[in-house]
Amino acid sequence: MTRIGWIGLGNMGAPMARNAAAAGFDLTAYDLSPDARSSADVPTVDSPVEALRDADIVVTMLPKGEHVRAALVDSGALNSAQPGALVIDCSTIAVDDATALAEAVTAQGRRYVDAPVSGGTAGAEAGTLTFMVGGEAAEFETAQPLLEAMGSRSFHVGAAGAGQAIKMINNMMLATNLQGLAEAAVLADRLGVDHSTLIDVASVSSGDSWVLRNYYPIAGPVPSAPSARDFHGGFSVALMAKDLGLALASAEALEVDAAAAREVSRRLQKITDEGDVSLDFSSIVNLLEPGTTSDSARTVG
Repeated sequence: MTRIGWIGLGNMGAPMARNAAAAGFDLTAYDLSPDARSSADVPTVDSPVEALRDADIVVTMLPKGEHVRAALVDSGALNSAQPGALVIDCSTIAVDDATALAEAVTAQGRRYVDAPVSGGTAGAEAGTLTFMVGGEAAEFETAQPLLEAMGSRSFHVGAAGAGQAIKMINNMMLATNLQGLAEAAVLADRLGVDHSTLIDVASVSSGDSWVLRNYYPIAGPVPSAPSARDFHGGFSVALMAKDLGLALASAEALEVDAAAAREVSRRLQKITDEGDVSLDFSSIVNLLEPGTTSDSARTVG
């Protein structure tokens, strides 16, 4: 049986680990937070070294590249994994961090793919995530059975770091799409347009988008959207701000004028300065329409 060493039991990591364990993988997990370990509902240990001991596959799901490096390399934990073990980093980190990690992991005689995910907490719970995998084709094939236990789609997108590049670009598009939808929804509200009718028409017209159908930022017409839960749960402002920052750093380095993404980043920074960064990032609509949700009404300045 394939032995899995798992590090990271946050909002995404915990349900992913549960799905992997439910699929029959021999999994042992670690998280810095005792509360996360106790509530994860998977076997846990008290150190990354113990979690990775004799692991055939190592999975990390952590906030930043520095956290992944600290957990695997700086702690010495990777040395306790099997020689030739495959590291699957599902975190969303900078492309440069991913390529540096690939070098550090292979220098220790292990293999590496970056495999960031799309689908949010709902996808993590349901096991319907999409994985964007950068690395060698052979490593992608080795990872497939585990990825299939946690998601419904996986794409081999290129060499190490390519997964992070695709994820970063995807989230850049998501953020700018959502900002456009928020502006349209507020305009519809002020014009007296019924939101459900707008969705029905736009979803079969040129205004169609994933955010229109799944993430409508005004509560009511899409019961599964974060707006229906006062923006609790979902993909937080803090995480989107981080991911958008990675995209903007790359755009600046490569001299791409990412004006739309910069404006969304500015608005997310305003929420960061004045509001609740744990709310879903679609709460950005409150900068346009104060009172859209009961606990985060703001006006743009």
